[in-house]
Amino acid sequence: MNGSTGNRIRVLHVVKTLGLGGTEKVMQLFVRHLDPERFEVAVHSPEDGPRAAQVREGGAKTYVGMELGRALAAFQPQVVHLHRAGWPEPEFLRPIRDYVAANPQTVVVETNVFGRHDPSPSGVVIDCHLFVSNFCAQRFTRQTGIPAQWPDYGVLYNPVDTDGFAASLPDGPSFSGPVLGRISRPDPGKWSQLALSILPLLAKSVPGFCCRIIGAIPEAEAYVRQHGLEAQVEFLPPVTTDAELAAFYGGLSVLAHANDTGESFGLAIAEAMACSLPVVTHPAAGERDNAQLELVEHGVTGLVAETAEQYAQAVAWLFAHPAEARRMGQAGRDKAQKLFRAQDIAARLGGLYLDLLAHKGRGAA
Repeated sequence: MNGSTGNRIRVLHVVKTLGLGGTEKVMQLFVRHLDPERFEVAVHSPEDGPRAAQVREGGAKTYVGMELGRALAAFQPQVVHLHRAGWPEPEFLRPIRDYVAANPQTVVVETNVFGRHDPSPSGVVIDCHLFVSNFCAQRFTRQTGIPAQWPDYGVLYNPVDTDGFAASLPDGPSFSGPVLGRISRPDPGKWSQLALSILPLLAKSVPGFCCRIIGAIPEAEAYVRQHGLEAQVEFLPPVTTDAELAAFYGGLSVLAHANDTGESFGLAIAEAMACSLPVVTHPAAGERDNAQLELVEHGVTGLVAETAEQYAQAVAWLFAHPAEARRMGQAGRDKAQKLFRAQDIAARLGGLYLDLLAHKGRGAA
């Protein structure tokens, strides 16, 4: 039978790893900011990683390395919150199906990271699919014909520590020179040729141009060498804390986002916005992820370009117009604070849990 401590509701967040990726960071922010008076929170991951210690420092229990079924039996959650891509995963969902069969009032929620459809029999165990952007929800409906309506579906933006970034950079970036930045995982799937093609154009047209890159791939390093751009491009090591991330953003004048697969949300973009940094991005083709255009409003929080020439011109224009860059950066911070603030998103999530528990309880009565 589902248990709780006092009147607190037990919530188990389930992730595939406890590394430094965006999915794991979103989970950690939910765990940190869910109301501790109402929820007792724990995390399960089959793989350990640097985020495990950070989660425990926040007061949550972790079940690392053990089978999910054992963790479910030990913690006895009333809510199971999955963080996954959204496509069919019968092996992953099997222990959850077994647990819900024995505890039928358990609510299963997923943060559907990529907005995918799971029509498999195992997917039926999920009570509510939360999309991370309006774009993902709308594309899901276009592709499946299924209305993304509550309580089966909902949209909940990823949380961002906007208060922390504002405290680290109260006045925003320094905008002290033509410094472009880029940050991602060192994964070819996170890159676009556009991110490289703009570099020689900017090096030629903008005196003193510099680009700082976190998450470079070998192809990027080779491109810089082949084009003699070593003096303009700096490759930096990964950052592990928001303080380091704020320091990186604070030394830039523009964030460059370029990813051919697009973004289902765009956590790096949202964090740059929270730091008052204008962003330049581009649309992705066809039905690929395009939530970057939901975050970056052209002429408001940044600029959108399609070709390398347009992209380089957009970056150069922001370098040459620091007042406009500051205005867009401030608009980005305002938008991030309004839409992505971690405390507000976690409060909404807590409300969704309570609504789903009540809804399922009525259905089981």
